[in-house]
Amino acid sequence: MAFPSWPAPRCTPTKPIRLIAASAPGGSVDFVARVIGQKLSTSLGQPVVIDNKAGAAGNIAADLAAKAPADGYTLLLVATSHATNINLYSKIGYDPIKDFAPISILNTNFFVVVVPAASSVNKLKELVSLAKLKDRKINYASAGSGQANHLGMELLKTIGGFDAVHVPYTSMGAATNALLGGQVDVAILSLSAALPQAKAGKLKILAMTAQKRSTLLPDVPTVVEAGFPGYELTGWQGLLAPAGTPKEVVDKLSREAAKVLHQPDVVAQLSVVAAEPVGSTPQEFAAFLQSEITKWGKVIKQSGAKAE
Repeated sequence: MAFPSWPAPRCTPTKPIRLIAASAPGGSVDFVARVIGQKLSTSLGQPVVIDNKAGAAGNIAADLAAKAPADGYTLLLVATSHATNINLYSKIGYDPIKDFAPISILNTNFFVVVVPAASSVNKLKELVSLAKLKDRKINYASAGSGQANHLGMELLKTIGGFDAVHVPYTSMGAATNALLGGQVDVAILSLSAALPQAKAGKLKILAMTAQKRSTLLPDVPTVVEAGFPGYELTGWQGLLAPAGTPKEVVDKLSREAAKVLHQPDVVAQLSVVAAEPVGSTPQEFAAFLQSEITKWGKVIKQSGAKAE
């Protein structure tokens, strides 16, 4: 079957591709979009133009992409919020499953549980024990209500059986500064935000939130290894197309993304933001996205979190 825009038999684009990034320039989503976009430009033989559409935790970008022609010339790069917004907002204007054709999980990002360097806490179990004391109420910072590090701490509270007061900030940087200033007791931060401060001796990393340890911190245990089974918080970025995009186009984009993600220079560039390349089939990404929506939907409902 031939497509006028991506003609058979090679199924290649004949004009520039627009890649909508659900992020302002300079953010982690934008960074990944530019790394991957540049490589796809080379492999597909057409420019991949980055179109930054920040705002509403990715809702603006997703709504725009959902309504774009399904011809392979508009793609969307999203992050974890694509799986949480449907339960955080009363109305988002699109369906995160039905309105998109998954292409590939691009990469995962690590988060870590951290405390100020001056804290008496050195292990995650010590933090939980402290939180359970009747005369001690701990608080934690996040990058905003409904953000991954907010929901990650709510999940830890449930599994660990403790309470803590949520103090939302406007960004990961602001949450980091609050922790550095001793204004809060603990936070879950991205590894890229926490690692420089930990190396400088200003923060202590208690645990990794993913299922596995990071090669950047091989001696730091996971939350599960620290004694809290069933816990996982992993950030991710993924590539989508509008629903109805031809399967041949989606499959080719998935294959090309997998190829470029494991090129040594791409691996090195992603490591700068503590990201690890993945590369998945469209079917794997679809199943993963549904599982993320289900998982975090339960956490959001239990915590009562709403987008601010």
